Amino acid sequence: MPADGAGADQRPATQPVYGGVETRMIDAELVSLRVSVQGTGDENDVAAYATCAAAQYALIRGYGFARHVRTNVTQEEGGIWRADAVYTISPALPRGLRTIDAEVTVEDCADRGIPTV
Repeated sequence: MPADGAGADQRPATQPVYGGVETRMIDAELVSLRVSVQGTGDENDVAAYATCAAAQYALIRGYGFARHVRTNVTQEEGGIWRADAVYTISPALPRGLRTIDAEVTVEDCADRGIPTV
C-alpha cells in the first residue's frame, strides 16, 4: 500500500453492533420486523439485517420463501439506524420481483456475519 494511504478503504474500521429483532405477526403470512444497527455509516446494513431476520423467521415458521413488501429506515442520534420492514412468508416461491429464498439468504447472512432471528 502506498505510504500516503492512497487506495485505502475509506469505510470506518468499527464493526456494526446489531440490536435485537422485534417480530410482529400481522397476518398468517405477513410479518413486521423492527431491527437496529449501530456503528455503520450505511442504511443498507440495517435493511440487510431486516432481510436476514425475515429469512430466518420464514424458516422458523416452516416456510421456504419470503417477499419484501416495504422497509422504512431512519437514523437516530449516536449513529443508530432503525428499520421497520414488512415481508410476506410462504411455502412456495411468491410472485414478484423482491423474493427471498430463505435457506440461501440465511446462509449468505452467516457468511457476511449478519445475525438472524
